[in-house]
Amino acid sequence: MLLLAVDTATPAVTAALHDGTSVVAESSRTDARRHGELLLPAVDHVLAEAGLKLDALTGIVVGVGPGPYTGLRVGLVTAATFGSALGVPMYGLCTLDGLAYASGLDGPFVVATDARRKEVYWARYDGFRTRLGEPAVDRPGDIAAEVAGLPAVGAGALLYPDTFLDARAPEHVSAGALAALAAEKLARGIDAAGTSSAGTSADSSNGDGAGNERGDVAIAEGFLPVTPLYLRRPDAQVPKNYKVVTPQ
Repeated sequence: MLLLAVDTATPAVTAALHDGTSVVAESSRTDARRHGELLLPAVDHVLAEAGLKLDALTGIVVGVGPGPYTGLRVGLVTAATFGSALGVPMYGLCTLDGLAYASGLDGPFVVATDARRKEVYWARYDGFRTRLGEPAVDRPGDIAAEVAGLPAVGAGALLYPDTFLDARAPEHVSAGALAALAAEKLARGIDAAGTSSAGTSADSSNGDGAGNERGDVAIAEGFLPVTPLYLRRPDAQVPKNYKVVTPQ
C-alpha cells in the first residue's frame, strides 16, 4: 500500500505519503492564497523525500472539506486528476475528521475551522474516530450552548476563544493524519464505496449507530465521495440586472 493524501480545505496546503504502516513523508505550508501554487510542489517534495515516483501509488486520499470554494477545489481537482491518470482508487474524507483524528482526544469534543464571514465549520465528536452528526457552518455565538464545556481543536476554535473556552492544537489539518485515518479504514476492509469486506455498510465505532444523550447520531466510518463539501454558496455571484453591452 502507498497512499498519497492531500488537503487544501484550510489555509494549510498539505501532502503526505503513507505505506500502510506509517507516514513516510509529509509536507505542509500555511498560505490561504497560494493553494494552487504550493500543492504540486508539495507532492513532488514528499515523493522525492521517499525516493518514489507517482506510479508507485496505490490510492489517493483527499480532504473534501468543508472549506472555502477556491482553496478546496484545488485539492479535489488534483486528487481526481492523479486518480484518473494512474487508475487508482480515490478516497474522500471529511477534513474535520482529519483534525479530530490528529487530536487523539477521547470523549466528547469539537472541531472548528475558520469559515470566514465570522463563521466556523464545525462538528462534534465522541472520541477521535467518531463524528456525531453532519458538519455545519454557523456563527460561534449561535452554537455557544452546544459547545459549552467541551475541548475544541482547529483554527476556528482558536479564533473565537469566547465561544470555545478550551481551544487546543492542532490548528490546521495534516495530510499525514488523513492518510493514517484512511489506512486504518482500509486495514479494516472498508473500500472507497464505504462498505466493509463483508459487503455491508461500514458502521460507526460504537458498533450500533446509536446516538448520544443530545440525540446526535454517530456517523458511519466509510469514505466520502470525492466531491466538495461547501455547506454554503460561493461568495462570487452572477450579478443581477447587469447591463447588456453585446449587439442585439
